[in-house]
Amino acid sequence: MKTYTPKAGEIERAWHVLDAEGKSLGRLASEVAQLLKGKHKVTYATHLDTGDFVVIVNAAKLNVLRSHLDQKFYYRHSGYPGGFRKVSLRENMQKRPTWVVEEAVRGMLPRNHLGADMLRKLKVYAGPEHPHEAQVGTQK
Repeated sequence: MKTYTPKAGEIERAWHVLDAEGKSLGRLASEVAQLLKGKHKVTYATHLDTGDFVVIVNAAKLNVLRSHLDQKFYYRHSGYPGGFRKVSLRENMQKRPTWVVEEAVRGMLPRNHLGADMLRKLKVYAGPEHPHEAQVGTQK
């Protein structure tokens, strides 16, 4: 018996359109990560990017707990003295809600070149409109 490994030309990619309105950030991110990795497919392989494209709409209408809005922070440092920055989830949801979703999904993907390739197949939009209307996708 031999183990089946899909070839790069055999991988079929579907489009999934997910509505984030009223959904929890973590639950949405884990569902999206599974679709991007391709774990829902029979042809899943850990060493290949077998995942699908995912379009998320209404990212600004995520359901986030009030306590998380003020207690969760995103940290960064420029590398210079005094370059430490701390921004709350509330501020990020107001200024750039698409980035919040992308960061949550990025944290659930592999930390290598495959994870970067998977993240490129993620499209996030704050409102209900997106330019991928021509793509045939499954609405969830």
